Amino acid sequence: MTLRLSPGSQSSFGMKKNKIDTLCVHEGQLKDLQYQGVISPLYMSTAYAFDAVDEKRYPRYFNTPNQVGLAQKIAALEGAEQGLVFGSGMAAVSTALLSHLRSGDHIVLQLDLYGGTTNLIAEEFNKFGIEYSFTSGLLASDFEAQMQSNTKVIYVESPSNPLMKIIDLKAIGALAKKKGLISMIDNTFASPINQNPIAFGIDIVIHSATKYLGGHSDILAGAVVGSQKQMDVVFQMAKNLGGNLSDYTVWLLERSIKTLSLRVRAQNENAKALAAFLLEKPSIDAVYYPGLKSHPNHELAQVQMHGFGGMLSFELNASHDLDLFQKALQLIVPAMSLAGVESTLTIPSKTSHALLSEEDRVIQGIQDNLIRFSTGIEHIDDLKDDINEALKKSKK
Repeated sequence: MTLRLSPGSQSSFGMKKNKIDTLCVHEGQLKDLQYQGVISPLYMSTAYAFDAVDEKRYPRYFNTPNQVGLAQKIAALEGAEQGLVFGSGMAAVSTALLSHLRSGDHIVLQLDLYGGTTNLIAEEFNKFGIEYSFTSGLLASDFEAQMQSNTKVIYVESPSNPLMKIIDLKAIGALAKKKGLISMIDNTFASPINQNPIAFGIDIVIHSATKYLGGHSDILAGAVVGSQKQMDVVFQMAKNLGGNLSDYTVWLLERSIKTLSLRVRAQNENAKALAAFLLEKPSIDAVYYPGLKSHPNHELAQVQMHGFGGMLSFELNASHDLDLFQKALQLIVPAMSLAGVESTLTIPSKTSHALLSEEDRVIQGIQDNLIRFSTGIEHIDDLKDDINEALKKSKK
């Protein structure tokens, strides 16, 4: 079995492409032919006819109507030919990686990745006989230096979690093609609104759809998109691992993506303003945001991103109590996960990167006083006021 879009739900790839705002609303939407409703009908069935049908449908085959429509939408947003939606971001990451790696293969990854991805590599790959190397830097030459004769995949994340480092996607894509490798990126922090890695030569794009694609802190999902050929490979692994998303959640995610461009642009604006605000605060030791001119990769971000994103990180000065700062916040919510319409913050050393050793966190530059901030769509003045009050109350 190979992965194909269903008849009547063909991707618009290669045809006239609407603007991304329009794709968010209309691409992949299922037509209600019986009642003429304006939204996609929800098909909850887990049992479909097998005889005299165009395609045998089964949820674990990723081809129920709502799954097909949503995958088409996300693929179109990234300029890809095909896509699959998964039950979580880590289901998407693990399936994409395991589908392209076998025992005896080798993968090169950047050092600072989402903690869950790093933990997957460190805890599971040795069991499968898969070798791996982490780079010491973010240049294409750093990746090339780690390559071996059995290297098959390059894996990156840009902006990175949690320090917002930027990688030259065009250089990574070109390196992978020169060496005959598959390039993959976790594009979660950017979202398809701010960055489209396929346009720079990256082969496979991964999202934790729990974040910006869902956008309301109420959906757990993931997505992988790429060419038809590459996604056929992913599908062969996916149908066996069984990481598909329930159709009800698929329907909710398709609805959420309709407002993706509006949400992300508002979050971009708030994050840029908040980063500049924090940069002027004596209570803040450092601010990490690619939209700041002081960011070491600012010029590169300008080239390959349409917006600088809604994520930033900052280090709270030792003159403040970190726990008191969190507790003093009234509007901003200390919480795990990110990218909802509400502003949240977390301490990476206690959450996303808690599984790493203290030594590994230091190597990556993740200090115990580092705060990762996910900017919501609230009024910027209210966010600034909340932070100012928390700084006053947390002063030692």
